[in-house]
Amino acid sequence: MSTLARARCTIGAHPCALDAALAAAVLLCMVAGSFVDPHGPEGISWGLRTPDVLSLTLMTAGAAALAFRRRRPLTVLVVTGCVSVVESVTGDPRAPVVMSAVIALYTVAASTDRPTTWRVGLLTMTVLTGAAMLAGPLPWYAQENLAVFAWTGIGATAGDAVRSRRAFVQAIRDRAEKAERTREEEARRRVAEERLRIARDLHDVVAHHIALVNVQAGVASHVMDKRPDQAKEALAHVREASRSALDELRATVGLLRQSGDPEAPTEPAPGLARLDELVGTFHHAGLRVEVARTDQGTELPAAVDLAAYRIIQEALTNVQKHAGRQAKAEVSVVRVGPNIEVTVLDDGTPGGEAADTPAEGGGHGLLGMRERVTAVRGTLTTGPRYGGGFRVHAILPVRNRTEATAEAAAATKDPV
Repeated sequence: MSTLARARCTIGAHPCALDAALAAAVLLCMVAGSFVDPHGPEGISWGLRTPDVLSLTLMTAGAAALAFRRRRPLTVLVVTGCVSVVESVTGDPRAPVVMSAVIALYTVAASTDRPTTWRVGLLTMTVLTGAAMLAGPLPWYAQENLAVFAWTGIGATAGDAVRSRRAFVQAIRDRAEKAERTREEEARRRVAEERLRIARDLHDVVAHHIALVNVQAGVASHVMDKRPDQAKEALAHVREASRSALDELRATVGLLRQSGDPEAPTEPAPGLARLDELVGTFHHAGLRVEVARTDQGTELPAAVDLAAYRIIQEALTNVQKHAGRQAKAEVSVVRVGPNIEVTVLDDGTPGGEAADTPAEGGGHGLLGMRERVTAVRGTLTTGPRYGGGFRVHAILPVRNRTEATAEAAAATKDPV
């Protein structure tokens, strides 16, 4: 911090001491000016004179009032204006008591609004100048009377300019602080969204594969003694599912690395192109799944493709966990106009936990699916089916709004 900045901070921290020093300086200037007589015996000349007791008293009273100018600016202006009027009427030659009124008027203009400055400034100029011209010992056109008018106007104008500059600087600071807060809030929002996305991906990966591992491990434990070959096959599926879970977890966590990290994953995110592979893992776990697709040839945006894959994965995982061992699921992926509709149904075969009953301790599967669909501006409907079972239906837009609008506009143009 520079010496000037430190001096400003010190002065700003002690405003009362600054006002007292200003009052003393103004008193010194008024007393020094009272000894100068611009009207000598030979006309316009400069000479020395001795001020009378009343003038010294008025100067002292006006300067003392300035020590309270920050706390009571209008009261100080009234006091200094009164002593200036008295000096203008009685002083011959006149002492510069009006200097204290000019300082007080500047303070009022710097600490109030512009309309108040106009009213108070015009009133002060009129009263002081009128008293000096009409009741003073000098002719009304004397330069001292015109000087009163000029100096009061300068005081009011300077105070208003300082107030305007302070307001401008404060507005800049407020905008800077607001912009900083906005940036911080935006950064926090983005971090929260990224955390939610990562948590959603981790939930989808872990819930799917751990459910398969759990089912296959149960099968292996059940047939270990009687059918060791089937148990060995179940354990192989456990190993494959755990390896897939580790690979997907490694890819998801790898997204947190820096972009220049050579170990960052390069494999694309899963999508509907891997639907058969996904369904195969559930087949190995003993879940009967039928797939119907009419979306061949449809190129989906990466976010929509991933959302469709994760919705099917989570829905089938819920069927595996809640609908029973003999449950049957149906998956359909249909292109309907500008949207793609994903539907997962199960028949809720008795013998397992009800499809619409939450697992012990609750879960985040349906919430994660809803968040994914909302993120791509789609809609999701979930609920139990009539006669048993559960239904998950998602409508996902194939194109964003900008592309759809442009295509619609191109279609409405007249052919050339």
